[in-house]
Amino acid sequence: MEQTKFNGRTLVFMLFILCCLAGCKTTRKAETSKFPESIRYLSSKVRLTVPTKDAVFTVNGTMKLISGERMQLSFLMPIIRTEVARMEVTPEEILLVDRMGKRYVRATRKELKDVLPKKADFAHLEKILFNASKPNGKKELSGKELGIPSLEKGRIELSGFSNNSFSLTPTELSSKYTQVELNEILEMLMSL
Repeated sequence: MEQTKFNGRTLVFMLFILCCLAGCKTTRKAETSKFPESIRYLSSKVRLTVPTKDAVFTVNGTMKLISGERMQLSFLMPIIRTEVARMEVTPEEILLVDRMGKRYVRATRKELKDVLPKKADFAHLEKILFNASKPNGKKELSGKELGIPSLEKGRIELSGFSNNSFSLTPTELSSKYTQVELNEILEMLMSL
């Protein structure tokens, strides 16, 4: 039973991050300045805090972004630092992986059009992350600011930014993982 609760929380976090990064509603103004083309890589530490029915849960992780290609979030179990969840976003699709429950959801942007805000796309995600990395950028976002009333007290914090190059390979999953439908995940989240 405890395993199920932990997996559900992990998926709440992944969904929260998906909404936070792909659909931030706080920046509606179009910016005329672009990021320097020389900055292709961005990485940071991530701290996600989400209240659940039972308690407030905090998980740390890392974010890696290669501009125009792929963003990867990895969440780690406290103390033993084992990956418990991963989210990977490309311009075409989103992959959510529950390492503890050996499940994943792979969905195209077209399949997610009814779930994501209208202006949510990879370019918008990049804009949020690059803006946060600036010296006076907004590095902490709340669920309320993001337009997610059910996670009003949730927070995501980004810190320790770097633009040093790195390699980022697409996530490959073994046959031990079971693909589940997005609807199954959403129904489970609503019951938490």
